[in-house]
Amino acid sequence: MIQRSRFSIILIFLFAVSLYGGQTGKIAGRVTDAANGNPLAGANIFLNELPLGAASDAEGDYIILNVAPGVYTLHALMVGYREVEITNVRVSLDKTTRIDFKLEPAILESETIVVEAEQPLIQKDLTASSSTVTATEIKTIPVESMQDVLQLQAGVVVDSRGGFHIRGGRANEVAYMIDGVSVSDPFNGGLAVNVNQEAIQELKVISGTFNAEYGKVMSGVVEVVTKNPEPVLNAGITMYTGDYFSDNIELYPHLDEHSPKDIYNVQIHVTGPIPFFKDRLSFYTSLRKYYNEGWMYGIRRFNTSDSSVFTPNAFYYEETGDYAPVPMNFIDQYYANFKLIFKITPTLNLAYNFLGNMKDSRYYNHLYKYNPDGDLTNHEYGYTHILSVNHTLSAQTFYTLKFSRYAFDLRSYLYEDPDDPRYQNPELLRNREDAYSFLTGGTNMEHFYRNTAVTAGRFDITSQVTKRHLVKAGLEVKFNEIKVENREARYKGRESGIFSSAAFFNKGQYKHTPLELAAYVQDKIELQNLTVNVGLRYDYFDSKGKVPLDLRDPGNTYRPRENAYRDAQPQHQFSPRLGLAFPISAEGVIHASYGHFFQIPDLQYLYLNPRFAVAPGGLNTLMGNAELKPQSTTIYELGLQQEFMGQFALHVTGFYKDVRNLLGTNIYETYVLGDRYARYENRDYGNIKGVTVSFKKRATSSDYFYASIDYTFQIAEGNASDPNTVFYNNQADPPRQSNIQVVPLDWDQRHTLNASFSFNHPDWFTLGLIGQFQSGLPYTPAIQNLEATFENSGRKPFNYNVDLRFSKEWKPWGHSLIFFIKIYNLFDRQNEVTVYNDTGRAGYSLVKHFLGNRQTVVNTLDDWLKRPDFYSEPRKILLGFTFTIR
Repeated sequence: MIQRSRFSIILIFLFAVSLYGGQTGKIAGRVTDAANGNPLAGANIFLNELPLGAASDAEGDYIILNVAPGVYTLHALMVGYREVEITNVRVSLDKTTRIDFKLEPAILESETIVVEAEQPLIQKDLTASSSTVTATEIKTIPVESMQDVLQLQAGVVVDSRGGFHIRGGRANEVAYMIDGVSVSDPFNGGLAVNVNQEAIQELKVISGTFNAEYGKVMSGVVEVVTKNPEPVLNAGITMYTGDYFSDNIELYPHLDEHSPKDIYNVQIHVTGPIPFFKDRLSFYTSLRKYYNEGWMYGIRRFNTSDSSVFTPNAFYYEETGDYAPVPMNFIDQYYANFKLIFKITPTLNLAYNFLGNMKDSRYYNHLYKYNPDGDLTNHEYGYTHILSVNHTLSAQTFYTLKFSRYAFDLRSYLYEDPDDPRYQNPELLRNREDAYSFLTGGTNMEHFYRNTAVTAGRFDITSQVTKRHLVKAGLEVKFNEIKVENREARYKGRESGIFSSAAFFNKGQYKHTPLELAAYVQDKIELQNLTVNVGLRYDYFDSKGKVPLDLRDPGNTYRPRENAYRDAQPQHQFSPRLGLAFPISAEGVIHASYGHFFQIPDLQYLYLNPRFAVAPGGLNTLMGNAELKPQSTTIYELGLQQEFMGQFALHVTGFYKDVRNLLGTNIYETYVLGDRYARYENRDYGNIKGVTVSFKKRATSSDYFYASIDYTFQIAEGNASDPNTVFYNNQADPPRQSNIQVVPLDWDQRHTLNASFSFNHPDWFTLGLIGQFQSGLPYTPAIQNLEATFENSGRKPFNYNVDLRFSKEWKPWGHSLIFFIKIYNLFDRQNEVTVYNDTGRAGYSLVKHFLGNRQTVVNTLDDWLKRPDFYSEPRKILLGFTFTIR
């Protein structure tokens, strides 16, 4: 007891330091005398797992900063009082975990009082909507990836193309961060570097207003904290295999044949201290290989070299294929994660983290159903290096310095070498019997290469200036590099292909290095009955691009001049943020927030068509704009958290978003009559409003049952869902009128219900269920003999899905062995994600009514209209085990 007291006192005099690079939370509370309630000064509070601690002040208050997300054991020691140990203390990113101690007077050698902390059902410092999923929760639910976890969060809608929309925003309005570093792809706003879900310590989704430290985002922040090294060496392996089991073999041919090679996964992790370094150097590493052959197959009736001729009076075609099934939507993916932490001194630490992934995949293309070897494959490579310095200046102040570089490389082609002699004459792709016939040969000629890299530096300093003010400020610089080559392999006899893009406007190659700078300051004010988050952010962006001086002659071809272009003007913006949370009772909290958020459009829209060339013969050209302004969103939010009966909580949140300066296109005339082009400009707008109601039941030691249900009603409207809408409307014959008033956006899902249930008995088994219900997304009906209908005036059918995970754990020789089964789409529901616009259904089109089921030489009309890609994934069953050596 005396030795432990001395050790804890020494800890207090050391500067508290986190080992984990600045992605941290905070523990605070008050120490009082259990007998009379008086505050106790000088009590020592410290964590078992980390060299972190604090001493209570004259009012009994203590604060521990810089605590990495995770679960800890917290101790309180004071001379003359019994030691208290509180277990299961969970710390979350950017949140304050409040733990109060009531110390009892000691009688001689009293035993330590051990208390298990209950996770709070309401978060009293919550000033904007967010949800957090921990590593423990991820283990109990049926998920295979980070994206699976993300789509279960309230306010998230997944569109028919797999894009994620948070609270009605466009898919590219989401910011992705891993360990405090942005990994959003500046080219298209997507996720540049994926992370294995086993390496996730905590995943946080911020769907309300964001603090000033978050920039270049308008709809939501997805922040991942990866796992840290453990103090004791341990290792584990997870393996599973499975396949698709569907009752609808007519829609999904070949799914009646099963093989353990169709879906398999192998992943390992090793973590612990490195020998000979006395706990100063530790590591965590995980590797994963995942393969999924997919559920959509083509039939090799034709080889790529087969030729055909179809005329009104005669036909000829070769059919040399072997009729073997060929997977047409496979995924072959590798993940790697390595984290190294070096404790240089008690107050200075260095962390290095590497994440990488490689992915080969193919998207189903209905045209190639009987010529499946002719379509291209996508090859993706992503990685990030993060070097973090964490330095504690005092018990109240620390800073982090991060250097990072991440890159994403996408290559799409059939054959890597554009001169590959297997490329066929492009005419083979045009020799179809009619618009409802499959290809009978030929090769996809496209070669697309794109590389994006970002080198960044970031400095953040956090200081508990007073007990009530936690101030954080930071600076960030990003050097972007983007390189694009979009060409086609051009056929040149049967000898070779050549690289050429001369006949294709909007294709080409370019390289640009835009610059981003940002600075912010924010203050978290924690009063007894009020929490305030207030901040201000400044963003600067220089595209380092060119813009034409004469928009009627952007390519400088009609009236050539010496100085036809000028440098694009840099863009900059201030954005204020404000959030409030105030309790209305011991179990109830109201929060309100407001903020302005800005985001530069994706870089693909700034640099498209680098030569500013206008194709002759009408409207056939899209052109980038290096001087696009920031898109803006103003968000208002009001919410209530209410706990009742000690086990249940109800959250109700209403929100409204006003979106301006969204990306769209304008049409410009050139000096040549009839030649026009579309240029990207800030012209679109929208508004989103809705309410989310969520209910949670906490698992207890008596029932082991957990439940979470959330319902979101949302209306997402705007004048356009796609930046290219005006361009496409003017290309139509006859041209369509673009919207001048708001219409439902493509992802306007009015009703969304998510439910998660789990039963987790440590001696019995674990059962997890996830249920989802979504009302139908909008589509634009097409009615025969009617020139136009209102955009997105129809609704697709509703969708629902149920997933299940069952597991049982044994502990042989003190280790852990878990057997599990996961079933996705338990009821094999055929959800219609894409529909025919003349019926609003995926399984029927009026084309049959007008054309009949006429027989053609290649396929029937029924065969063409049978679209497996119009439906969601069929039932999938996985069996596996996890073995962990401790």
